[in-house]
Amino acid sequence: MINIDPARWALAGAMLFAYAGVCVATLRGKRRAAAPAGQADWLVVHASQTGTCEFLAERTRATLATGGLTVQVASMDDIGETELLAAPRILFIVSTYGEGDAPDSGARFARMLASSTADLSRLHYGVLALGDTSYAHFCGFGRSMDAALGARGARSLFARIEADRVAPAALQAWQHHLSHLAGTSDAPDWSAPQYGQWRIAARRVLNAGSAGAPAYLLSLQPVDGALPAWQAGDLVQVSAPAAPDYPREYSIASLPADGSIELLVRLHLHEDGSEGAASGWLCTQAGKNDTIALRLREHKRFHAGANAQRPMILIGNGTGIAGLRAHLKSRVASGAARTWLVFGERNAQHDYLFQHEIEEWQRSGALAQLDLAFSRDGGALRYVQHVLAARETPLRDWVAQGAAIYVCGSLQGMAGGVHDALVAALGQQQLDQLDAAGRYRRDVY
Repeated sequence: MINIDPARWALAGAMLFAYAGVCVATLRGKRRAAAPAGQADWLVVHASQTGTCEFLAERTRATLATGGLTVQVASMDDIGETELLAAPRILFIVSTYGEGDAPDSGARFARMLASSTADLSRLHYGVLALGDTSYAHFCGFGRSMDAALGARGARSLFARIEADRVAPAALQAWQHHLSHLAGTSDAPDWSAPQYGQWRIAARRVLNAGSAGAPAYLLSLQPVDGALPAWQAGDLVQVSAPAAPDYPREYSIASLPADGSIELLVRLHLHEDGSEGAASGWLCTQAGKNDTIALRLREHKRFHAGANAQRPMILIGNGTGIAGLRAHLKSRVASGAARTWLVFGERNAQHDYLFQHEIEEWQRSGALAQLDLAFSRDGGALRYVQHVLAARETPLRDWVAQGAAIYVCGSLQGMAGGVHDALVAALGQQQLDQLDAAGRYRRDVY
């Protein structure tokens, strides 16, 4: 944790203690008596793209529980106007996606809140907003949600807390508020899982001769102990020596049955020619005897889950094929229903990543349908969203037959274009229904 000036803590603590005392007395007294039978003392609502907010929501629940409070944790996906009106106390933990937008799990809630005229004066709430100051609209969703709640009469328990890339100081401030609300200082450990030590067992460029930056396939093995378990859709966080406090996340491209964690990493080059801290370390700098600080991160929202045996449409571009490859491998191994892959890159000759595997899956029938978009192969630029626009009829047919849609790849350009193409083919209402049912999932960056 970052050290914070004790004098500042003392002043903030004194003010907060007085305010929180009033809140706790009210919330534990009159409001608890008025709450419906079986309703929890607190509702903790999380919304993030890759699960960080869910991790923090569970630790928020554990902290409040130390004070004897009952807590319900819910994804924002599951919260509508009815739940918002019924809950007297909510703590929101939300991230911002792209340039100020709600993450996928919060998009429906954001639209509902923007159009709602409900009187929320009964609601007391707090907001922990996660963001990244390298984006123009830092914590944009958290800020807009906070403003919308206040405009409808909801009363904030304390000033919104904003965390730049899950900054320890911001989390410490959040824990401080929670301890007062719970009436206890006996808070549980919030530390993230420790990094394990891994080594690169193999590394090769998959797109030799490409006009784009090189993309490396890396195979990693733990230095000590057995290979851990993970599922298709999960991520790893890598801490590079040049930036140990800023982990970089990568989709896992393999399954435990493959015997290693495989990553597809594109080497990032800054304008001055220097390499990205994490991609440079993984792609060119780390030797066979160097250790890689790595930890697994579960990404439940991108798991197959209840969609495992449904038809599945996998859509992605560039290194996004990594997350889709893991799903393809899993579906091939389980004998799952039909799979359709839509993949885009620059040039077929150099950038058809995992070509041999994909073509073999197609020949064997494991891949029922394959559509490719190589944007630099002459003629008009063609991206995956253009494929979807040209394939609207089979797209509607697959969805009508129960298919789930999984999207993995770049946020800029691809994700928005694919979303718009899906809206054009299916309609916003049906896409919202797919999202609510867990049949529309995205892992975009």
